[in-house]
Amino acid sequence: VSTSHLQLAAFALGTVGWILCTVSLGSVEWRVWHVDNTTIISSGIAWVGIWKVCFISYLHVSPGYKEEFCHKFSGYDFSIPHEIHAAQGLLLIAMFMGLLGLTATIFALRNVYMGITHKTLITRFFLVGGFFYIFAGLCVLIPVSWNFYSVTHNQSIAFPPSYYMPSSPVAQEAGAAIPIGIIAVILLLLSGSFSLSYRFPVTANPVMK
Repeated sequence: VSTSHLQLAAFALGTVGWILCTVSLGSVEWRVWHVDNTTIISSGIAWVGIWKVCFISYLHVSPGYKEEFCHKFSGYDFSIPHEIHAAQGLLLIAMFMGLLGLTATIFALRNVYMGITHKTLITRFFLVGGFFYIFAGLCVLIPVSWNFYSVTHNQSIAFPPSYYMPSSPVAQEAGAAIPIGIIAVILLLLSGSFSLSYRFPVTANPVMK
């Protein structure tokens, strides 16, 4: 038990990293678009996620009330940029890999704290968990970096007319999902390095007199 403190920390960090990965996956605030035409987008701000785009509109609503309109992306929206489609797949893989990493770490920690001294089994499960954490972290890093690059270069998106979205914003900035994803990457990579650092304690043989 005394040699697995880092691995226990890896489980804690990996759990938080996996939760943040899931939050980033479901968030619509990947890109925040500022638009000048407020006829439909009443607030002048739209949120572009990896699954849908949303904005606030006062149309068709009683005075003093507002409503959020969202349009979900479909597999037939070929105008949606590659970094959004890549983020969909990679974050789903990251969530699954992170879950496998947590499962492997839990199994190894269970053996450690229950006193099951199976050296090969414990070491292998910590190693497997570490590799899953690192792989999950890299799967989050790629879409987060790619989408952040698109934001900083103010790249446009040719939305279909039914979305009521302009193809280019006046300005855009990174939404909350990107920093959340960055924190998830850091925690998952730390978890992986901690898990991979496990070394089974060597027990000295008693000296026979």
